[in-house]
Amino acid sequence: MNRLLLALLLLLAPVLGLRAQPTTTTLSGTVRDAQGQALPGVNVFLRGTFEGTSTDTLGAFHFATPQTGAAVLVLSLLGYQPQELPVALAGQPLQLALKMKGTPHALGSVVVTAGAFEASDEKRSAALNTRDIQTTAGALADVAGALNTLPGTTKVGEEGMLFVRGGAATETKVYLDGLPVQNFYAGSVPAVPARGRFAPTLFRGTVFSTGGYSALYGQALSGVVQLNSTDLAPETQTGLSVSSVFVGASRTKRWERTSLDVSGDYTNLTPYTGLLPQNVSWERAPRGGSGSLKLSHRTGPAGMLKVYGTWSQQQLTIGQPSPEPAGRQTVALRTANGYLNTSFRSPLRGGWSLQTGVALSRDLNNLQPDTLRLRTLEEAVVGRVLLTNDSVGTRWNLKLGAEAVGQRVTQTYQPHLADGLQYTSSFLEKRTAGFVEVDFQLNDRLAGRAGARAEYSALLGRANAAPRLALAYQTTENSSVSAAYGRFYQTPDNRLLLVQPALRFEEASHAVLTYQHTHNGRLLQAEAYHKTYDHLTRFDGHDPRNPAGYDNGGTGYARGLDVLWRDRKTVKNLEYWLSYGLLDTRRQYRQDPVSAVPTFAARHNVSVVGKYWVPKLNTLFGATYSYGSPRRYHNPNQHDGYNQGVLPTYQDLSLNASYLTRLFGQFTIVHVSASNVLGRQNIYGYRYAASPDATGQLNRVAITPTAPRMLFVGVFLSINKKSPGDVNERPE
Repeated sequence: MNRLLLALLLLLAPVLGLRAQPTTTTLSGTVRDAQGQALPGVNVFLRGTFEGTSTDTLGAFHFATPQTGAAVLVLSLLGYQPQELPVALAGQPLQLALKMKGTPHALGSVVVTAGAFEASDEKRSAALNTRDIQTTAGALADVAGALNTLPGTTKVGEEGMLFVRGGAATETKVYLDGLPVQNFYAGSVPAVPARGRFAPTLFRGTVFSTGGYSALYGQALSGVVQLNSTDLAPETQTGLSVSSVFVGASRTKRWERTSLDVSGDYTNLTPYTGLLPQNVSWERAPRGGSGSLKLSHRTGPAGMLKVYGTWSQQQLTIGQPSPEPAGRQTVALRTANGYLNTSFRSPLRGGWSLQTGVALSRDLNNLQPDTLRLRTLEEAVVGRVLLTNDSVGTRWNLKLGAEAVGQRVTQTYQPHLADGLQYTSSFLEKRTAGFVEVDFQLNDRLAGRAGARAEYSALLGRANAAPRLALAYQTTENSSVSAAYGRFYQTPDNRLLLVQPALRFEEASHAVLTYQHTHNGRLLQAEAYHKTYDHLTRFDGHDPRNPAGYDNGGTGYARGLDVLWRDRKTVKNLEYWLSYGLLDTRRQYRQDPVSAVPTFAARHNVSVVGKYWVPKLNTLFGATYSYGSPRRYHNPNQHDGYNQGVLPTYQDLSLNASYLTRLFGQFTIVHVSASNVLGRQNIYGYRYAASPDATGQLNRVAITPTAPRMLFVGVFLSINKKSPGDVNERPE
């Protein structure tokens, strides 16, 4: 009888308006990699349905489903092995802590993936991981050296810095864990390339945006490098390094929720410069020491506190060829740099998450060319807070943030050491910024990012407002087209503000159009761009220390095409990338009397990077070929024109090899690299004498590399108890 009544009720339910109450299951949790690092952008969905979401910036996800019974939860992210997890949907909330394993030899670039379609910097920009930086031939494990093999850059050998799309090196800014780094490069002297201060092992990822970047970043007219440090160290271990130029040691201690890394090294190139031929004379070869400490502590399922501090000092005295009658100029340098970065991220209530941090830096440079002395001290504090809500809407999120910078720069100029006469100049900058940004998805194929950034400089007494917009359309499952436009502002360089602080913001506008295709380990990216410059700082080149000769009347433009092809599938054990950049640029700024092609810009730039793993030899071989078309320089012996001289092409072939073995029973890598193996004498420009000779011409000498070649040999020993490493597997 009861069964009959139940059947009758089920039949009459639609007529009587009866409805069974739906059962809803909420799924939430976090997704991390094998080392415990949060993974943003992971597609988390139920197989066979359209229900799911993507992890937020802290690797967290949350969604609800009316499905019941057994189901399969799918995790997917480019560069990681897909996962399928059985789940039981019964109306009870499911809290999951999930992990994903990286795909061996994964493509370093972050690209558009179906189901997590964005118009973000990370999707449109080139990215390199730690292994990319360490194993790129010619880069010598330097972040800027590796990024200089990507499109959009011009390799300026005498500087060693990043010159992006016709912009000067000061127009590209570096952010570490969301905080701007005031002094990313170590101190250097003219014609000796600088290196970045940070080791690539500090970072889990490097995103290089060459234009149209997010409103979260400012004070950069050309590009931004986003460095994201690692969270918890994977395990306790000790590292020892011995090389031809330095010795180092490190110790890592890992607890359940905390890890501590301590490292130190000492560099001395005296033995090296004595053995290999040099183009200069070293009265004191480069030497110095550095130490660092990194503490990471997980504060909850998705919270992380990180403290990173480093200190370094170096000194050198170099004798360089001079066009003056003496035939030689001596330049001495002593530097000391300290940096502290503290960052914290954590989820909040209501779908909000917090990322905040504070950084302190102190950089001292003592430069002494011949009898002149220049002492520059820069001290800075930077603070930043970013609030993100990834659940404010199903197809959009919201970011709100603020940033503050306090900076004091003091310079003492002494023309002649003998008379003791000194001139001191300084400035104090207090700059604040606020920004808002929204990522939105209009439909399954069209997504965008809209934002704005406003800044105020107390030193300049001016404010600015910079709108940013990016749109992306997914043309096929594996390809997309995106466009970005924005305005960008930057305070003039410190060297200019020390002479004349009453200037205004320099300004640039970016318009970028990008096509990207990725499939089965292959990536093709082509990007066309157009930049315009306004209010660039100019001064009188004949009297650069006269503040009355300064104004903001400089203008310029840069336009071109960048192409990147990266492949790790066509040939087994081989990965390579090809980059090409076409650049058309002119500007009038600094001491330029007229608009001209800058001396740091090359019209054509090509890089070919290859890495081949030979299992039988347990060795990874690498090669990098770089080409730059002739750059311009100003020849004062020719009176018709400005920057009218043309240098020879830049060409460099570099090789390296990493051999995996065991030494004293411990995992060991023996690394050998050689830069410019063909010994090509690249010319970076010329130095001209101050006065003409008897023929009325100004004598000159060529600016060349400090040595015909650079040879490096290093042995890196890893004492690792739990995971000793497999010498038969390619180093990742």
